[in-house]
Amino acid sequence: MVGLAGFLLVVVAGTVGYFAFGFSLLDALFQTVITVTTVGFGETHYFNPGEKIFTIVLILFGVGTAAYTFSVLIETFVEGYLADTLGRRRMEHKIDAMENHVILCGWGRVGQAIARYLQASKVNVVVVDSSSERLSTVEGMSVHGDATDENVLESAGITKARVLVTALNADADNLYVTLTGRSMKPDLFIVARAGTAQAVAKLLQAGADRVVNPQDLGGNRMAALAVQPHVAEFLDVVMHDGSLEFRLVQVDVPGDSPLSGETLRSARVHDRTGTLILAMRHPGGEFLTNPPPEAEITSGDVLIAIGNAQQIESLRQLSTTGVTTT
Repeated sequence: MVGLAGFLLVVVAGTVGYFAFGFSLLDALFQTVITVTTVGFGETHYFNPGEKIFTIVLILFGVGTAAYTFSVLIETFVEGYLADTLGRRRMEHKIDAMENHVILCGWGRVGQAIARYLQASKVNVVVVDSSSERLSTVEGMSVHGDATDENVLESAGITKARVLVTALNADADNLYVTLTGRSMKPDLFIVARAGTAQAVAKLLQAGADRVVNPQDLGGNRMAALAVQPHVAEFLDVVMHDGSLEFRLVQVDVPGDSPLSGETLRSARVHDRTGTLILAMRHPGGEFLTNPPPEAEITSGDVLIAIGNAQQIESLRQLSTTGVTTT
């Protein structure tokens, strides 16, 4: 900006100077431009000694200023272009190397809230949005483009992703992203945002595993705070806040888990890990809340447990290897 301002000042000063010598305004501007840019078309009029001295001074100040301004502009353009190109390529390589990540479509208020929770949970996220301005605020991996386009989802690594979250503003767009994501990867877990009650059934039919209406969730939370504020706040803290030592998590029981066929009592889950199993869920079944000690653990089960970080990690190890570090 300083160089450009200096160059404009030289042009104005040169034009005024030649105009004062009797040049027309156009001739004065023309003479100034060809002088400071060293084009060399020749003088528009025969120069007297005063005009020659003025031109010498203009050349000494103007040519250097013009050269500096043009070099800064070219450097800025080239560096900006290269930085943008190299930055995109680095990001593409990083996305290509990612596995089991979450693709988040939509970088509005809902999308940003989702990303904050995922990043706090140490989950790799790739954000997809059609606005480059909005994407400029993303701290992490992102892809610029229309999320309904298969090529854009491919760039976001959908073939290696674990979850697709579509949080666009329009139900029709979320429906199309759900259909596209399901067709590109049949085993992808898809969470879709719904703006209306009518869209829920359509999104489920399109292939969404879960459908969420943010307005309904917000209303339910406000109602819970009105009726049972301490319970609602406690659940918020253990799920999202991180200020408490204890966490409420789900632990998946893999197909080859040593716990398969065991009961909670025979596996001594609480004694060996210190976690409290609040619920169990068999594949495709309902939640079994407050499961008794005789409840059998099977492959593919989901355990809903509460405990501190070390206890939760012990439960994960127990479900995969049959041993714990504690």
